[in-house]
Amino acid sequence: MLVHIVMFKFKEKNKKANIIQAKQMLENLMGAVPTLRSMDVGVNFVEADRAMDLSIITVFESKEGLDAYDVHPEHQKVVSFIKSVVEYSKASDYLRD
Repeated sequence: MLVHIVMFKFKEKNKKANIIQAKQMLENLMGAVPTLRSMDVGVNFVEADRAMDLSIITVFESKEGLDAYDVHPEHQKVVSFIKSVVEYSKASDYLRD
């Protein structure tokens, strides 16, 4: 199994609404992208300098599954929206037994 984690820092303009919209769009990918085995989407509630605003943890069978997710048209719609409303993001990928 491959775990893909992404954390997002959103721009201040319309921040709360954009976080809610991004969360919903991400959650809608479950069932729409065949290689996506599981997804957990969480909104941060702790104010701290190092805190990120929204995090996702996704699980795939393999790197090929992640690659298919990356280029899937529904995922690309989410990516397009998120890129327009975030300052930056951080990602981590690892293999899990």
